[in-house]
Amino acid sequence: MTLWRIRATVDDRPGYLSVLTASLALRGVNILTVQVQPTEQGAVDDFLVDAPDTLDEAELVAAVERGRGRDCWVARSEARGLADQPTRVLGLADRLVRDPDGTGEALRALLAADVVSWRPASVGAERGISGASMLLADPVGGSFALRRAAPDFTPAEYARAQALVQLAATVARRAAEQVTLVLPDGAEVAVRPASAHDLSGVVELHEACSARSRQRRYLSGAALPQPARLRRLLEPARGLTLIATSTGPDGTAESVVAMANLLAEGDEAEVALLVRDDWQRRGLGSALLRRLAQHAERAGYAALLLHVQAINDPMLRTLRRLGRPSTAERDGGLLTVTVPIAVAALADRPGTSLAPGG
Repeated sequence: MTLWRIRATVDDRPGYLSVLTASLALRGVNILTVQVQPTEQGAVDDFLVDAPDTLDEAELVAAVERGRGRDCWVARSEARGLADQPTRVLGLADRLVRDPDGTGEALRALLAADVVSWRPASVGAERGISGASMLLADPVGGSFALRRAAPDFTPAEYARAQALVQLAATVARRAAEQVTLVLPDGAEVAVRPASAHDLSGVVELHEACSARSRQRRYLSGAALPQPARLRRLLEPARGLTLIATSTGPDGTAESVVAMANLLAEGDEAEVALLVRDDWQRRGLGSALLRRLAQHAERAGYAALLLHVQAINDPMLRTLRRLGRPSTAERDGGLLTVTVPIAVAALADRPGTSLAPGG
């Protein structure tokens, strides 16, 4: 006996599945598992079967067609195919919990995809399935593009794959939820992704910062940002916001001492920092910028963008400490700094070099 996978579409009407299974049974085919996936074209039946060695692919296709099946796809399977779909998905979820960076390989295993690649978000890209191609939204930005020779993807497969990607993003976020940074002067701060619950602490951070620090962060004035704007910064639609907190020497309640934003648009991500005045020049800004750059690298962004006042020497020094090549374009008193991230980085742009020693 030989294991085969068979996929076929039948009309979603009472009795049609039994006609198909009866046609297979007449040829000695034993159905081990079956999944029914509703689509607009009918019910897609996915079988794992044990067939006599004398039956070949063409004969199995003929049996399906005699059983009122259409759009038939047949391929040999292996013993591992005996694991049912929920078991396989749970196994892949367990792998992602241990290694969230393995999303691409998990998708390949889940869907038997030939090609899995990550691409930045673009205005014209429409997530979903088109035949044997699939485009999945990545919660951290961009999309996973999948393709296989056959069979066509189904809505149920799309939903499973999207849930797997969402799980990987959640695990990756929680893996980075909180770390303790030890600054060069020995001070310790806790760094974690922000949430809407941090709004009051971030408002206090802005109130504790000098007008000059706020103006350097927002470039448009020193006034306190409205709570609605801060709430959007804490939970960006695409990207990541980190906050750093510290507790007093006597164990008093923690306070937010810095906020670092990475706001993604297309394949680039804009970065901005706000550090409370008494925590500046202590290495905290550099540490936060490095973590944002690492996140951007994992997420596949091509570059970081920073808008910096030309006279903001502390921020320019922080950029140099990042240790990555960068270029800058000047518009009056404002510099737009580009820091390439991905392997296929953006082409060099004309401007002033900010590389270390530049």
